[in-house]
Amino acid sequence: MNPILKTVLQRLGLGLVTLFLVSIVIFSAVTMLPGDFATAILGQSATPETVAAFQRQIGLDRPPVLRYLFWIGGVLQGNFGESFSSAGGLGGGHARTVVSLIAPRLKNTLFLASFAALVAVPLSLILGMLAALYRNSIFDRLVNLVTLTSISVPEFFIAYILMLFLAVRLPLFYSLASVSPETPFLERVARCALPALTLVLVIVAHMMRMTRAAIINLLASPYIETARLKGVSPGRIIFRHALPNAWAPIATVIALNLAYLIVGVVVVEVVFVYPGIGQLMVDSVSARDIPVVQACALVFAVTYIGFNLAADIVSIVTNPRLLRPR
Repeated sequence: MNPILKTVLQRLGLGLVTLFLVSIVIFSAVTMLPGDFATAILGQSATPETVAAFQRQIGLDRPPVLRYLFWIGGVLQGNFGESFSSAGGLGGGHARTVVSLIAPRLKNTLFLASFAALVAVPLSLILGMLAALYRNSIFDRLVNLVTLTSISVPEFFIAYILMLFLAVRLPLFYSLASVSPETPFLERVARCALPALTLVLVIVAHMMRMTRAAIINLLASPYIETARLKGVSPGRIIFRHALPNAWAPIATVIALNLAYLIVGVVVVEVVFVYPGIGQLMVDSVSARDIPVVQACALVFAVTYIGFNLAADIVSIVTNPRLLRPR
């Protein structure tokens, strides 16, 4: 078997094992949350008989091991169960599946993450290459100062600062990113501008600094010195010779930051009241809606593990030397 294919299959197998272990952690952590879920949903005025009947209805009277096997079996079939808040038609409504709750929210989160990624990835690569090209110049120092500042400041603080100056004092953007399925594309982009800008400022710093460090590390290589002696311009050396060989660490940090766009978007969604999966998870934790919380956490886990696997595979493909560790 091809060594690269063999290594990729090994990574995929390791990813599945990791995901299985993470699913156990997610189920156990949510189950161990303090408080009684049935009482939290039915209210303090519910009688013990009503609480016991509701627990039997949603399966909370089963042993934890059986509940986990039932849950993970449904997940493997694409069935995440029904929301506790609507189980059995509580409140006069019909029971809603977890998938029907998550699907539109996940689309909104993916839209916001894609919007931010389309801006952040090219911008970080360009800034990183320019900073390496003009190393120790005023431009390099200024970019490093700005990126260090953005790394040090929490994203919710950046979000509030942007909201204050770009939406309140200068009404250039929407302060709240309230969208619906019927929102036109251009209006959706306009409403998502501030949340996307917040995410861009947070992740560009990491990707730009890694790009700069990876390229500068290669500039001392013998083949780079040979290109310089041949009279190749500095820009061509970086774009044509250094960058292709620096893809392994750059791809890794890009993949991790793309995973953050989905996994770490919770704070930004809450600040801008954006109807994404992060906001849904926060609301579900408050409502003690176990199936929705578990499904959201599992989606985040799959995303993060998937992007890590993608980064690992890209690193192996772009740098086969990783197949032969020293």
